[in-house]
Amino acid sequence: MKRLMILTVGKTHSGKSTFARLLEKELNNSIVMDQDNHAVFINTYYRNLQPKQGPNTLKHAISRLIVDYAKEQTDSHLIICNSNRYKKGREYLLNELFPSVEFVRILVHFDIPDHVLRARVSHTERNTNIFRSASTFEEVLRRQETEFVPDPTEGESEHFFVIRDSEEVKNVIQTIVEISQSI
Repeated sequence: MKRLMILTVGKTHSGKSTFARLLEKELNNSIVMDQDNHAVFINTYYRNLQPKQGPNTLKHAISRLIVDYAKEQTDSHLIICNSNRYKKGREYLLNELFPSVEFVRILVHFDIPDHVLRARVSHTERNTNIFRSASTFEEVLRRQETEFVPDPTEGESEHFFVIRDSEEVKNVIQTIVEISQSI
């Protein structure tokens, strides 16, 4: 039996983590893999091992270990909850780590307007212990707003959803649960 791999895409505070936790409650036999959790672990216990610049290879290695373990040692559906905004990274996940012969791949793009995100980060109570180089979520969002990053497209995965408003979350979760019941 194939498993689902649900990949979230979006800017900070767009609702990816909230969506992933809600989906995990509704989707039987699923787990959330969230690199923010790995960043907190590293920054709490191994801050001196963090690279000063360039790719965060330690965080990526820990994430890869957890993904490999989940793939090899469980039959769980995997919810990959990260920004995943860059196409090259998504291609790696979708084509190499989670090939279509093993997984039904679902991409959920959180296309929340920037003014909504700005309001969210200005009132956030989220822990900033996930950061390696930024100091605030406002700083992260400002950087994301200035970067030109093409949106994901429907052809990248077997199923593609766009969430532009938090009211759409419940319907997308229900549809994903229905997909899981059909495989």
